[in-house]
Amino acid sequence: MGGGPVGRSSAARLVVLVCAAQVLVQIGAFFWPALLPGMIDLWALTYSEAGWITAIFYAAYIVAVPILVTLTDRIDAKRVYLTGVAATVLGHLLFALLADGFWSALIARGLTGIGWAGTYMTGLKLLADQVDEKLMSRAAAGHAASIGISGALSFACAGLLAGAFGWRAAFLAAAVSAALAWLIIALAVPGCTHSSGPPLSGRALFDFRPVLGNRSAMAYAIAYCVHTLEMNALRGWGVAFLGFVALETSTSDTVLSPTATLTILGLAGTMASVVGNEAAIRLGRRRLISLAMVGSAACAILLGFVGSQSYLLAVGLMLIYGPIVWLDSSSLTAGTAGTAEPSRRGATLAVHSMLGYIGGFVGPLAVGCVLDLGGGKSSAAWAAAFTLIGALMLVGLLAFLLMRPRALAGDRGSDAPA
Repeated sequence: MGGGPVGRSSAARLVVLVCAAQVLVQIGAFFWPALLPGMIDLWALTYSEAGWITAIFYAAYIVAVPILVTLTDRIDAKRVYLTGVAATVLGHLLFALLADGFWSALIARGLTGIGWAGTYMTGLKLLADQVDEKLMSRAAAGHAASIGISGALSFACAGLLAGAFGWRAAFLAAAVSAALAWLIIALAVPGCTHSSGPPLSGRALFDFRPVLGNRSAMAYAIAYCVHTLEMNALRGWGVAFLGFVALETSTSDTVLSPTATLTILGLAGTMASVVGNEAAIRLGRRRLISLAMVGSAACAILLGFVGSQSYLLAVGLMLIYGPIVWLDSSSLTAGTAGTAEPSRRGATLAVHSMLGYIGGFVGPLAVGCVLDLGGGKSSAAWAAAFTLIGALMLVGLLAFLLMRPRALAGDRGSDAPA
């Protein structure tokens, strides 16, 4: 297939196939945080060690993503994507068959982090290479929704599979699911012999200075950094926090278990991400993102200080908090992709994603370290952890506003800065 946009029906089919593959390949991504409380006891982990196993996924992503996604400016994104899926399959297999403590889990999770680097933004780049500019924002929203759906289902699937067959069987199922994604992309998705713009030399391909000089794209990327920090702190420790509240308040019989709550939160967040992108088109992208960041910071602080008083209160606050966190997710990524220089879109998405997952690495680790510094899981330690997350969101918002990013084609105010 050539490098230009495909027809509308072909583009719709492409979006459906890529999104379906993303659900399958990412379904096991949050099995570890979903099973975290039990694994801490099983392997006698400290909270910092548990935080490292969560965070290494994002650390590996950070190292791999600038290489893998940037290569899609030269190599067909389909080939890079399939490589990432293969790494995901292998990582889940190693966890299922060999993990027995901190170091083996760290290595297996790191490999799945590399797999995420080869599938997340490369999936979006695969779409960006073959859909037109007007469809790009909604394609990005659909892509983000597929990631959100898989993340939400990940918690429920982990709990169900581990409860019925054991935690090793859960990770084995994740490997099989990712293998199905590999087959979908390999057999049903066309390749793209593209060039989105003038060809780049080998040296220029990995020269990120023009990308960093794109003020608008970097504004969205910096905001995405703190967004992902908050989102992954919540996903990484949400089950553990609700488990703590249930224990502290002697709540044992509830319809919404911690894993069920995180599943609902993820699904609601996915819907919020799609709605948020539509709202950004109609209200203005910068306005929507600013409101989401202020709202999520307020919710984080509120959850930390009063959430531990009642399990039902904690669940209610979290189900409000989650959708606000997700509200600007696809809007931020669409902003970066849409304001990138076409010939450097892969490199721009690589930087966007790398910054995002620097935040994703810091978030879960910071929570674990704050809990350890606070003497273990306690109401005061949780309050400190969530307050830190909220404060970092406000710092990110300030940077975003000062950089004044551009709107996208079709956004309200697209003829002027957003």
